[in-house]
Amino acid sequence: MQQNHSVTEFILLGLTQDPLKQKIVFVIFLIFYMGTVVGNMLIFVTIKSSWTLGSPMYFFLFYLSIADSCFSTSTAPRLIVDALSAKKIISYNECMTQVFGLHLFGCMEIFVLILMAVDRYVAICKPLHYPTIMSQQVCIILIVLAWIGSFIHSTAQIILALRLPFCGPNLIDHYCCDLQPLLKLACMDTYMINLLLVSNSGEVCSTGFMILIISYIVILHSLRNRSAEGRKKALSTCTSYIIVVILFFGPCIFIYTRPPTTFPMDKMVAVFYTIGTPFLNPLIYTLRNAEVKNAMRQLWHGKIISENKG
Repeated sequence: MQQNHSVTEFILLGLTQDPLKQKIVFVIFLIFYMGTVVGNMLIFVTIKSSWTLGSPMYFFLFYLSIADSCFSTSTAPRLIVDALSAKKIISYNECMTQVFGLHLFGCMEIFVLILMAVDRYVAICKPLHYPTIMSQQVCIILIVLAWIGSFIHSTAQIILALRLPFCGPNLIDHYCCDLQPLLKLACMDTYMINLLLVSNSGEVCSTGFMILIISYIVILHSLRNRSAEGRKKALSTCTSYIIVVILFFGPCIFIYTRPPTTFPMDKMVAVFYTIGTPFLNPLIYTLRNAEVKNAMRQLWHGKIISENKG
């Protein structure tokens, strides 16, 4: 552990070294990040304010919005600021904090997506038992367990990161601190640590993806016995979730379930699931969900009426 202190800071190379492209990166990702924050905040406020969105599905969507906002915040602000900085320096402690935050909120997003799939499975396949199985108390317990699981996962990741000795090289060929790029700088044999990384982050991504795919296959299979209207409503909801699952888990599995090798596309793939997916989630859940859109209209209409009265 003493060796870690020979390197007190790292230099992030970012997405590009070209000054013009850096300005483009600044503008594009500032828009993406502001859209992520505003979109998720809108969902956050709508669910809290609307009595029509009191079901477990929206309870979990509320926490997905929190996870999305925090997950994007763990990387996007630094990427945006660094795009205009001459030297992209991050201290050792800041780097370790970013690793912890990235995995805490990323893992939380995975767990919430699984809980949303469980909720849809019970609602569609066990409709008569739905109020009992997915009671408010059960939902709260599930969310608490998700936070605990995420904390355990991110703690395991930060322990691995803290074990890495850095003896000199401090250029990180990435826009954020994560275990994969840090492994390249460590002055030790990182085979075992990479194995632990794959068995931890890789297993979380792969297992989560398999659980979600199997659950949605079961759900879609059960829709055969539904009425045309029931099938249409359930299919619309499930389609939104499946899109989110593919967009998030595809890049995640690509990054965390392979040997310690790097590819030129790694940074762009990482951008997609750390910044792109949190930006797209609010759009997917609002544009494809009539209840959320109606609740937003009612919220906005009520605000305009109260302002006119004032």
